[in-house]
Amino acid sequence: MTTGVDRRTFLKVAAVSAAVAAPSNAEAFAASGKGPETPKKTLPPAGLSQRGLTRMSGILTGYVDDGEIPGIVSLVSRRGQVEVNTIGVKKLGDNAPMQRDTIFRIASMTKPVTAAATMLLVEECALRLDEPVERLLPELANRRVLKKIDAKLDDTVPAKRSITVRDLLTFRMGFGLVFTSPDTCPILKAANELQIGMGAPIPASMPAPDEWIRRLGTLPLMHQPDEMWMYNTGADVLSVLVARASGQPFEVFLRERIFGPLGMKDTDFSVPVAKMNRFATSYWLNPQTNKLDVFDDAESGQWSHPPAFSSGSGGLVSTVDDYFAFSEMMLSTGKRSGPRILSQRSIDLMRTDQLTPEQKSISGLTPGYFDANGWGFCMSIITKRTDIAGNVGTFGWNGGLGTSWRVDPKDGMTTILLTQRAWSSSNPPNVCLDFWTSAALATED
Repeated sequence: MTTGVDRRTFLKVAAVSAAVAAPSNAEAFAASGKGPETPKKTLPPAGLSQRGLTRMSGILTGYVDDGEIPGIVSLVSRRGQVEVNTIGVKKLGDNAPMQRDTIFRIASMTKPVTAAATMLLVEECALRLDEPVERLLPELANRRVLKKIDAKLDDTVPAKRSITVRDLLTFRMGFGLVFTSPDTCPILKAANELQIGMGAPIPASMPAPDEWIRRLGTLPLMHQPDEMWMYNTGADVLSVLVARASGQPFEVFLRERIFGPLGMKDTDFSVPVAKMNRFATSYWLNPQTNKLDVFDDAESGQWSHPPAFSSGSGGLVSTVDDYFAFSEMMLSTGKRSGPRILSQRSIDLMRTDQLTPEQKSISGLTPGYFDANGWGFCMSIITKRTDIAGNVGTFGWNGGLGTSWRVDPKDGMTTILLTQRAWSSSNPPNVCLDFWTSAALATED
């Protein structure tokens, strides 16, 4: 696990079945005077092996026993079989155990939810993928673009075209996180001073949506629209766009159109007092002491009250069952056990790589990231098999405060890992890698 970064750099980077068999009916045949029919061979649905699940549980328990992570809630689902594992505690120094309904800050796992909300409005023709966003976001009209990333803020050229809804969904709007010190160039310094969300989620520091988009509009773009992939900011712009297109606050739209229909009763942008005893404390590794320090307390922290800005990039809290409900929608073509949320066409589009080879060659969280990965609408897609886990077409995303979600349509598998320890690198930490590997090896065909 990568260490050796100070807290400020961390804030920048953290911005990471039962078998079914037909019973014998010989007695019924005998009673009817008919001979027994030759039974048809029925193969049980391929699910998960208990041996593999036990092995996976042992691996995850090791991270808690070694003190690397206070607690874990994991879920593995495959073709009707769902296994949830709870390990450790919600808070260091407290014996309250992790439980299935523990609430976590899911950070960037918010992004796919934001994309789904956007596609709801595209289906209703309230938004169009390739229309300029200035119809509803005039603050982003007539963009100027820096001549180079470290140029002075007035050293710009006109944007070659407008930002579109598709640009926001694919993170090609020309503005986003740059994984370096805020003092590296004027645009980063200005963006941090304006508190528009250039690092790990800090809900209390961001202004209300109209003021947030106004501040963003005072800055030039870092790159031309559609030129390259840049992380994060597009999802926050979408949260403002969805609110204006729907005529509702973003958080209200999500509750009424996604969370309510899917039964996601614990997913929101804050945790009410009545649920606070289920909310895990958030930690990060202090490189000076090599110990876990509190990043965000439960009862007095930033998610203890509704924020001014409901961040579509990283503001949600959720539980493993809530997010599994969303995941099942994404795996089963837009519906679960209730009304259809999205069409199969929208789901397929969200799960399709949208980046060109040219964009991939100059973009990525880490060098070479897009050699084996693509980007759909606010989430990654595996495009090349490079490991035991993850068939081509696997999609999902991680949350930098300690969470991960992946769906493999080919295997019919969903994996969700929820911890309360923030990742300290753009690369997935070992606990993620080991979880994905052991879950893949627990399949039973």
